Amino acid sequence: MQTMNNLVDRWNSPTPPFFKKLRIVGLIVAGVGAALITAPGTMPEILIQLAGYLITAGAVITSISQITLQEPDNQD
Repeated sequence: MQTMNNLVDRWNSPTPPFFKKLRIVGLIVAGVGAALITAPGTMPEILIQLAGYLITAGAVITSISQITLQEPDNQD
């Protein structure tokens, strides 16, 4: 249960600016993949496979970026 609480704390902590931008990139990549999969008409198999990879990569990038913590300012 400690691990779950730690994950929830990390999820709700502030995210560094670089990872906020990376999270947006991940959402865009996943969105492009979703658009390719749901496009009307017949798509070549390679594009369908690429779309699946894009969705997976975008989801991973977004998830990892969301749980990255901002380092606390240590002013001694």
